[in-house]
Amino acid sequence: MATRSPSVVISDDEPGYDLDLFCIPNHYAEDLEKVFIPHGLIMDRTERLARDVMKEMGGHHIVALCVLKGGYKFFADLLDYIKALNRNSDRSIPMTVDFIRLKSYCNDQSTGDIKVIGGDDLSTLTGKTIIPSHGANCCISEPKSLMGKCPSDVLAGLEEMLRKNHMNVLIVEDIIDTGKTMQTLLSLVKQHNPKMVKVASLLVKRTPRSVGYRPDFVGFEIPDKFVVGYALDYNEYFRDLNHVCVISETGKAKYKA
Repeated sequence: MATRSPSVVISDDEPGYDLDLFCIPNHYAEDLEKVFIPHGLIMDRTERLARDVMKEMGGHHIVALCVLKGGYKFFADLLDYIKALNRNSDRSIPMTVDFIRLKSYCNDQSTGDIKVIGGDDLSTLTGKTIIPSHGANCCISEPKSLMGKCPSDVLAGLEEMLRKNHMNVLIVEDIIDTGKTMQTLLSLVKQHNPKMVKVASLLVKRTPRSVGYRPDFVGFEIPDKFVVGYALDYNEYFRDLNHVCVISETGKAKYKA
C-alpha cells in the first residue's frame, strides 16, 4: 500500500449543495443530483497542489503528461498555477507538455479494457496493443478498430527525450478509481527511465474495487459515487460543467450508450 498523500477528504455522508445555488446549464437541469465540489474550491485546492508539485519536483525540467480527455481542465489550471509560481520566483524551471488519451469506461462502469490513443509525439502508439505487467487488459486503439499485438516499445515518442535529458515526468489525471489504468500507464512511462515520475490526480475515489494505488498529489478523496463535470464525463457528456457534480439516475438513463 502506498503512503497516503494529503487531500481534502469528503465523507460518505456529504450532502453536497443544492443545484439552485449555482449556475448550472439548463440542458443538464434534470440530469444531476447535486453539486459535490464547487468550482471555486477546485481552483483553490489546485493552486495549493501546484505549490506542492514545485516543492517536490521543481529542481529539474518537468515533462507534464496530460491524460485526456477528463484531465484537460485540471491539467490546464494546474499548469497555470505552476507558471505563476515560475514567474514570481527567483528560481524557475522549464516545463514541456505532452498528451495521451486513455479510456476505460462505458456508461458508469469500467470495462476492464484500457484504450490508449497517443497524441502528437505519441502518434506511434496508434494501432498497437499493450499488455501491462500486472495483467490488466489494455489496448491501444485506432479510431475505428482495435488492432495488433503488444510491443514493449509503447510511448516511444517520449523515450529519446526522457533518456537523453533525464527529465522529471508529472502525469496529470482527473480521477483515480480502481487504480488499474494508472498502474498500466506508469509501467509504460517507467520503461523509458525518466529521472522521476509523479502523478497528480484531482480526485481519488474510495471504492472496494481499488487495487490500493494512490497518487503523489491528490486534490480530493471522494466516496464511491459517479461524478461528472470539470471535464469528467458520462459517455462524453457533462464535460462543460464548471463544478464536480453527482449524476442522477435520470441523467444516466438519458445519456446511456
